Amino acid sequence: MTRTEALSRRTLLKGVGAAIALPLLDAMAPSVAQAASRGASAYPTRMAFLFVPNGVIGDTWTPATQGPNITLPPSLEPLKSVKDDLLVLSRLAQNQGQFNVAGDHARGTSCFLTGVRPTLSQGADIHLGVSVDQIAAKHVGDRTRLASLELGTQSGKDAGSCDSGYSCAYSSNISWRTPTTPMSKEVNPRLVFERLFGNGDPAEMARSQGERNHNRKSILDYALEDANQLRGQLGKHDREKLDEYLYSVRDVEKRATAMPLAGPNGRPLLSQKPEGIPEDYAEHVRAMCDLLVLAFQSDSTRISTFMLGLAGDNRSYRAIGVPEGHHELSHHSGDGEKIAKIRKIDRYNVTLLAYLLEQMKATKEGDGTLLDHSMVLYGSELGDGNRHSHDDLPVLLAGRANGAFKTGRHIQYSKDTPLCNLFLTMLDRMGATVPSMGDSTGPLKGLDA
Repeated sequence: MTRTEALSRRTLLKGVGAAIALPLLDAMAPSVAQAASRGASAYPTRMAFLFVPNGVIGDTWTPATQGPNITLPPSLEPLKSVKDDLLVLSRLAQNQGQFNVAGDHARGTSCFLTGVRPTLSQGADIHLGVSVDQIAAKHVGDRTRLASLELGTQSGKDAGSCDSGYSCAYSSNISWRTPTTPMSKEVNPRLVFERLFGNGDPAEMARSQGERNHNRKSILDYALEDANQLRGQLGKHDREKLDEYLYSVRDVEKRATAMPLAGPNGRPLLSQKPEGIPEDYAEHVRAMCDLLVLAFQSDSTRISTFMLGLAGDNRSYRAIGVPEGHHELSHHSGDGEKIAKIRKIDRYNVTLLAYLLEQMKATKEGDGTLLDHSMVLYGSELGDGNRHSHDDLPVLLAGRANGAFKTGRHIQYSKDTPLCNLFLTMLDRMGATVPSMGDSTGPLKGLDA
């Protein structure tokens, strides 16, 4: 290969059971230049949606002032390193979650990305709407190996009744391919890794995994021949970038495929979770975030959702001194001690968001970063968990979406502005323009001002 030849954007490192996509390299510049000459961005725009349950405590979440140069309130202080890449959007609502019967967590979670009120189905005959991520996937999902990637920390159930008669499917999913078909999420980092870097041949992947387990080898060991051949075709900067990327892939694989602890007789402890699922919540979330970064960096997908918890999740946060359940605490009835503990949970989850955004910002793409070329939404199904309110939701939007958004600001909208208006704008930036979705009334204004 001569220096005048270009690598395809779809170049893969192949091995037994492996198909490792590459990040964008300088050697791909001719194809990048061709894209720019057609008026397209040299880098694809990615979108991710992160969901946390039970709302937040608003007075330590919402900045005191609007516009630029905001002071981050205590719950958002962990985002100070990416403050200039952030939009705080207040007073957005998903009022389809509001109804005159119980089940606010299930309704709010299911309509979070759909803007459609779910059918009260007593656990059967579910009916909702198509979520924003899947609308995007239908328009641009064929441009990547995976149309979308659904992640979570808890599996949940898709059958039975979970919240005041609402189907468990509503509590367990935020991504919906059709009004009756949720997109099941993957909670095991190992299985996510295999999906991203397996070659799609089930028999070959199974054989490769068996060999790797037996010989304690990495998936990269089976692709090193391809990698070494490729290095000889690259310039110094590309070789460094490739090595950094492969190091990241190997590091994530090591963490995602960690063996369970062994007991005194050398056998795995039966009380341990399956391989690849960390016991520690923060470690689990960070592993999924690293996989999400690799998925976007390698252009394996451009669309992802990540549920950090199920609807009404009652997880305890002992690592930060909160042994009580989150949902239990959210019904604080004004108790100052409980409110203080929820604030600690709000801030803790934001530190995990900061981890993802910092990894994306550290991933260089041309003259920018992966975060520059993405839009990452973080939010909850409720505004105030104590009141079960579906207005003034906690919504953060990070990334510039290839220059479409002017970040580093707090924007306060009129009361009850539909969250789906934001989704219309995000879809447009993905090249998936639709006239409406859910309860939208038009694109959200002011993001590019």
